[in-house]
Parts: sequence; structure tokens; C-alpha cells
Amino acid sequence: MASLICGSLAFDTIMNFEGRFAEQILPDQLHILNVSFLVPTLRRDFGGCAGNIAYALKALGGVPLPMATVGNDGSGYLQRLRELGIATQFVREMGDTYTAQALIMTDKDNNQITAFHPGAMMQAHVTRIERHPDVKLGIISPDGRDAMLQHAEQFKAADIPFVFDPGQGLPMFDGKELARFVEQASWVTVNDYEGKMLCDRTGWSPAEISRQVRGLVITLGHEGSEVWVDGQKTLVPPVKAVEVIDPTGCGDAYRGGLLYGLEQGWSLARCAELGNRMGSHKIAHRGPQNYTVDTKAFGL
Repeated sequence: MASLICGSLAFDTIMNFEGRFAEQILPDQLHILNVSFLVPTLRRDFGGCAGNIAYALKALGGVPLPMATVGNDGSGYLQRLRELGIATQFVREMGDTYTAQALIMTDKDNNQITAFHPGAMMQAHVTRIERHPDVKLGIISPDGRDAMLQHAEQFKAADIPFVFDPGQGLPMFDGKELARFVEQASWVTVNDYEGKMLCDRTGWSPAEISRQVRGLVITLGHEGSEVWVDGQKTLVPPVKAVEVIDPTGCGDAYRGGLLYGLEQGWSLARCAELGNRMGSHKIAHRGPQNYTVDTKAFGL
């Protein structure tokens, strides 16, 4: 079984600020905000939600098929995916733009400020989802607005069950559009902040959302996950990280674990257990795609 992963492929420029953002920003002066952060360390990583989720799923032994767009600077990313054994037949190169770029700054409390240039991601809707013998599962992660709307419709038309994972793309949609995503999806996954926004905009409680899909997962960071099925909540306990180094890509690592479990036909709670473990494992490594997984140690 292969999972079609719709979302972005991006280059991440990651910077570490050794202080706290809260100590540099004066709340009563936000109307004239003008701040500069000294970042002694900087590195460039392969990133983007589709790339990070595919990386995590492949590391666990799953079969990811990223569906995304890259720009005229994306050939190196495609080569990397192929070297990892990740097929790229659903990745399209756009010659008139750059690959999406994220500039991520993290402070000592693991708060993050991100600037994102979508680039080729804004043309992701040109690639259509159709029935494919290898594709039995899908996920819609943050992507171009049109792509997210159209791919949800196409997953539904192709009768491919999928996870709706709006992430930082959630604010692009109003309540009616979000309700339509939920109605089409098989599963929904959000973090606690996104979950509150999803409930606020749709007017539905987590219990009500979970009754419309096979399950709702709300990630709680170091507090674990909530799994809602048929209106009933289960708290899946966290996995303590060996070391907290970099939160970038932890949510995507979690989604890779979730997809792996769904590929195996596990219960949603068991999928969330693996997701918790993957997020905890990733946070001990710098960058979103710079870790390895010992599948035997993970009991797989």
C-alpha cells in the first residue's frame, strides 16, 4: 500500500536565536515594531510538509508518494528523494519560479517565527489526483489553497481515503470550506491551536467532528495526543524526548507515523502512539530530515 502525500516541497533556512522573542518585543509598541535578532547559527535543509512526511514514512518502512511542485532550483531535491528511495512521479517541476522557501527562526524556548515564500507551491493544483493501483491512502497537508480544495474533491471522487491535515494552511479557509474538507476526509489531524480554530470556524466540537470521520487526532506536543473516535476521547500519553534540540518538522514526523499505522490497518490510538514517538525522536535532531529510525527499536 502506498500513501499519496499532497503538500509542499521546500527549502528551509533554519536559524537559532539564543534569547527569547518575548524579551525583545514590547507588547505596547507592536504598532511600530522594528526588531533585529542576532542568529549565530544558520543552515539550509530540505523541508516542506510533503517532503518531511514522506521522509518519516519512508524511514519507518512505508511507501510514500509525494505529490508536489518544485521550481527551477528543485532538481537537487528531486535527486535527494530518489536517493532515499522515494518515487517522484507525482512531483512536477515549474521552470518559471523558485521552489518554496521557509525561513525559520527558533528561540531558546522553542518558539518559532517563520517567513514563507510559496513559489512553485502556488501551482500545485495543476496536478490532478486520479485512481492509481498503488495508492490506497492519502493526506492533504499544507499546500496552495487551490490545490488543497481541489485535491480533497479529487481524493473523494477517486474513492481514496485521506487524512485532512491543514496545519498552518488552516487560516486560509472559512467555516464552510473547512466543513466541506471534514465531510470529504476519512481522518482529521490538527494541533491543539489549529483544533480550536477548526472548531471555532465550523461551529463543531471535537466530538461532533469525530462523528463525521473515522477519527480526529489532536496533537498536544509534549503532553501527547487526543484521539477522538465516534465522539469518545482517548488521551494517548507522550513519549519523553531524550533531548530537545529542534522542533522543526516534529509535526510532520508525527504524520509520517500516523500514516504508517494507517497503512498497517492499526487502530487510530496505536497510530497516535507511533506519531508521539516519532515526534519525540525527531525533536532530538536538527532539521526536519536529518534523523534515522531503528525500526527494530521501534518494534516494527
